[in-house]
This record gives sequence, structure tokens and C-alpha cells, in this order.
Amino acid sequence: MQAPAHIKTAEQYLASLPADRRAAIETIHLAILRALPGMEARICYGMLGYGPASADAKSGSADEWAVVVLASQKNYISLYIGCEDQDATLLEKNKNRLGKVSVGKCCVRFKKLEHLDLKVAMELVKISAKRRVNEAGE
Repeated sequence: MQAPAHIKTAEQYLASLPADRRAAIETIHLAILRALPGMEARICYGMLGYGPASADAKSGSADEWAVVVLASQKNYISLYIGCEDQDATLLEKNKNRLGKVSVGKCCVRFKKLEHLDLKVAMELVKISAKRRVNEAGE
């Protein structure tokens, strides 16, 4: 679920969430900031993106993409980790360690914070971010 166009900062995004969802998203948000020191939270496609990290866009032009994205969806919370082929393998190999979650190619989906093993998720966030930054030559 994309945030409305008037949402321009992480603080505005968090404030716009219902209280129960806000608490979970804030906890994950703070964990990501601790796991990725020096990276900023910004609005990325209406979600919270953490970066920037340079990457080649599919069009072939250089673009800036978030290393990790966090979103409050209608029925669940989404944590997008990397979205690179090796990161998809990273998620697949660790899906049983992540808790009561659904894992896609680059996305971890869960209904409640208690369903996610946050420690394992942040371990994978760090691995994915390191890969992305190293690939970008930063």
C-alpha cells in the first residue's frame, strides 16, 4: 500500500499509520537503522526505503535504489531485502529461520511483529546491504 503523495519523510509515514501497525513498523524501522548505520530512511515508491545504494536500473541507466524497503500493506507488513538473485537465494535458504512468515523472491511478509524473528531478519538485512554496497563499488 503506497503512502499518499503528501507523505515525504519517514516521520510522516510512521505518523500516518494506525497505532497498532505503527508500533510494529517503528520497531523494525529502528532495528534497520541500527543494522545499517549511515543509511537514511526516505520515502521510496510510497514506502520506507533505506539507502541510498547505487545500482544499474533495468533500463541500463544508473539509478539510486534503496537497499531495504519496509512497508505497511493492507493485510501484512512487507520487508523487502535486496531483490537481487543472490538475495533471493539468501531469503529462500533462511525462510525457516525467519519465523511465521511468507517469503517471496525478495520479500518477507508477516501479519504481526511477533511472527518475525527480528534478529534473523536484521542479520539478512546486513548481508544483503553489504552485497549491494560492494556491487556498487562504494
